[in-house]
Amino acid sequence: MLVQFIGLGYIGLPTAAVVAHKGVKVHGVNVNPHVVETINKGEIHIVEPGLREVVRESVEAGTLTAATEPVAADVHLVVVPTPFKGVYEPDISFVEAATRKLLPLLKDGDTYIIESTSPVGTTEKMAELIFRERPELEGRISVAYCPERVLPGNVLHELVHNDRVIGGIDEASTAKAIEFYRLFVEGELHATNARTAEMCKLTENSSRDVQIAFANELSLICDKAGINVWELITLANKHPRVNILQPGSGVGGHCIAVDPWFIVADYPKESRLIGTARELNNYKSFWCAEKIRNAMLEFELKHGRKPLTALMGLAFKPDIDDLRESPAKYIAQKVMQSEQDNFLVVEPNIEEHSVFKLTDVDEAYERADIVAFLVAHKEFKALDWRDHKVMLDFAGVFKRS
Repeated sequence: MLVQFIGLGYIGLPTAAVVAHKGVKVHGVNVNPHVVETINKGEIHIVEPGLREVVRESVEAGTLTAATEPVAADVHLVVVPTPFKGVYEPDISFVEAATRKLLPLLKDGDTYIIESTSPVGTTEKMAELIFRERPELEGRISVAYCPERVLPGNVLHELVHNDRVIGGIDEASTAKAIEFYRLFVEGELHATNARTAEMCKLTENSSRDVQIAFANELSLICDKAGINVWELITLANKHPRVNILQPGSGVGGHCIAVDPWFIVADYPKESRLIGTARELNNYKSFWCAEKIRNAMLEFELKHGRKPLTALMGLAFKPDIDDLRESPAKYIAQKVMQSEQDNFLVVEPNIEEHSVFKLTDVDEAYERADIVAFLVAHKEFKALDWRDHKVMLDFAGVFKRS
């Protein structure tokens, strides 16, 4: 068997590596020649615990190779981005482009699976495209959808141990896709249809977004009421049937911050709660930026000079290098848009950034007059609280206000 992954990003590469580590021949495809070259050297271009070792061992064993072009294979997985176009409208053009690349290579008995987060109906649209261009394949290849549901920082474990929801365009396609995932998934494999599988992925992340929105809204209320939101949530969660999540500087990543819009775009009238939660979580980032700017103005009025402000964290969640849809990055851009001086930007999980000049954690913490914690990285939790500084803890690093 030859398994082909179109897309070698935060999900594609770990999944390809896990499959290859099982002894299955894997051909990975990425449009970036540098990424291809890096992987073929046994190296990685992203940060994920344990991934480097799995990739290196698979490349050395000859089970994992990468290239810029697809080849004929038995199983084809599309793991490409699905960004926005216009105003939060899902863009499936990368999925379609990947599918068109595969069109001349598909053959009788192949399995085609989309893993990219997609609007409801995308799998059926791609099946229609395939059968319109290659009508002789209708009923002779399997087409299915199986979304990933992993947590950055624990991807390798969760790819193997998490349950998967698998939906084909027909029962035969579902069964064939399940047969593939049994090669490496130890969690339970739940069979459904393609539309339900697509909606399941969007539902899971929308549910999380709504719950986080409640916590973030609570933090806004508590700030105005003079109440420590961290203490309040801890006490409220003592109730046996209450489990309030922790507030933050917003919601980021290419899942929770994105997937709800896929539902809102297709069902705007029916998704009022989901849409409002998404807007509230976006507003929380704007609110944090305004709090920082106000603190800077107050400091300048009090001391007669501009403060040196440390912006602690750029990633979308703790202890990873992923900045996609990051509220922390948005906040940094917002507060620095009128001036670049007097800021120290800290992100311990990346070595450099194309926009921000990065500063060491300890140096920034010592020098800054105002410290704004945007992400609860472990390096920040090791710091001591400084009463003589203006401390803005949006991420719950110290659980105090």
